[in-house]
Amino acid sequence: MYTEDRQLYLAHCDNGPIYMLGNMANRHGLIAGATGTGKTVTLQVIAESFCQAGVPCFMADMKGDLSGISQAGAMSGFIEKRCPEFGITDPQFQGCPTRFFDVFGEQGHPLRATISDMGPQLLSRLLDLNETQTGILNIVFKIADDQGLLLVDMKDLRLMLDYVAKNAKEFTTNYGNITAQSVGAIQRSLLALESQGADKFFGEPAFNVFDFIQTEGGKGVMNVLAADKLMLNPKLYSTFLLWLLSELYAQLPEVGDLALPKLIFFFDEAHMLFKDTSKALVDKIEQVVRLIRSKGVGVYFITQCPDDIPESVLGQLGNRVQHALRAYTPKDQKTVRAAAQTFRPNPAFDTEQVLLELGTGEALVSFLDEKGAPSIVERAKILFPLSQIGPITDEQRQQLIRSSRIYGIYDRDFDRESAYEVLVERQKKEVQRAAEEKKELEKRKAEEKAQKEKEKEKKAKTSSKRKSKSALEKAVGSAATTIGRKLGNEIIRSILGNLGRKR
Repeated sequence: MYTEDRQLYLAHCDNGPIYMLGNMANRHGLIAGATGTGKTVTLQVIAESFCQAGVPCFMADMKGDLSGISQAGAMSGFIEKRCPEFGITDPQFQGCPTRFFDVFGEQGHPLRATISDMGPQLLSRLLDLNETQTGILNIVFKIADDQGLLLVDMKDLRLMLDYVAKNAKEFTTNYGNITAQSVGAIQRSLLALESQGADKFFGEPAFNVFDFIQTEGGKGVMNVLAADKLMLNPKLYSTFLLWLLSELYAQLPEVGDLALPKLIFFFDEAHMLFKDTSKALVDKIEQVVRLIRSKGVGVYFITQCPDDIPESVLGQLGNRVQHALRAYTPKDQKTVRAAAQTFRPNPAFDTEQVLLELGTGEALVSFLDEKGAPSIVERAKILFPLSQIGPITDEQRQQLIRSSRIYGIYDRDFDRESAYEVLVERQKKEVQRAAEEKKELEKRKAEEKAQKEKEKEKKAKTSSKRKSKSALEKAVGSAATTIGRKLGNEIIRSILGNLGRKR
């Protein structure tokens, strides 16, 4: 519940109302607690309070429960009992302006990014690549940049990988070693990711993060991501939310500390973000969380245990709501002790003991004071939401989607010329050029063969003429010899005959 002095009334303790200061809301926060202790309702209460203050929010909806934030709530026995405790006489039940999003485009406006927007670092995490394969992917992105090839969707990346692999010798000198085995491993990871439906996430129109920062009627718009299907692939879920956070950090201008944040980003199931994450990426997350507050964005992590979050990040979360924890094992007891030690102690109670006693809707609460220091922890009851608790119907959801201001902007995809089209055209030209070269070569060979046949035929004719001439000469010579011999004999006989008669 938002008050006019830029304070958010969120909980009530024995000492009275507990407020979060608007100008400290961008110092980030934590909502933690075991399953069933009330984390989702707490998130809803905080989000709708920001909504009333004109601050838009982004949140992932794991079970569809948060969709109720779009509708006005109603009085119930539980709320009626709590009203006197909170000093509320006439609760003004109201819904929040809400937009629904869905990576798969089924329960909300599609949320897409291009391969280039995602970048090799986050994509490597998504594909679960090793260090060598990540290096190859970086090279592929660099070659694409140098050649002006846009990587928009998965078919762009697949063909780009194929292109780099086929021309590896050409690229190795300038970019480093490229092995067919590593490229093949990346291709297989892409196929596995595509089979999980991730191909629907990559494409255009790419989402404009400024569409998250909208108001309607003076209220901040609640941007709710349908995550029930997305959660089936935890890697995709956490990497996708990290990409959104990185995009906000990259695109928003520096604004310093504002009276109220520009956007509150709720990161549910935060433990998935840090599970099996490289130190380099954890350092990147820590940097984004540290610096994004100057862009007017507050990040609130929701998880079961505070130790799910690295200390470098946990230390930046100044506003905390800690619901009950369970201590069934020595490890659980250690977790409870560590969680208790993160609060500024209250001499009125034992923080560690209270963590085990909290009921549903109760929490240990500590918000930053006007100087930015953590306040003394209080045992408190979280306010009830003024919006509906629980999911809305499919009909209500579809009606809200169709009436949204951004309806039609992201709901139809398109495929402009990118790396795939350019490389396919290159391949066509290369095939055509190869065919023309082959045809020219065959033509030359045919001409050479014809020339050789012609020369062979000429030689054969020449040889035949020579043979004919030689035979004729021999025949003539033989005839001449025969004739000469006969003529000589006749002359001799004639002479000898004459001599005989004279005698």
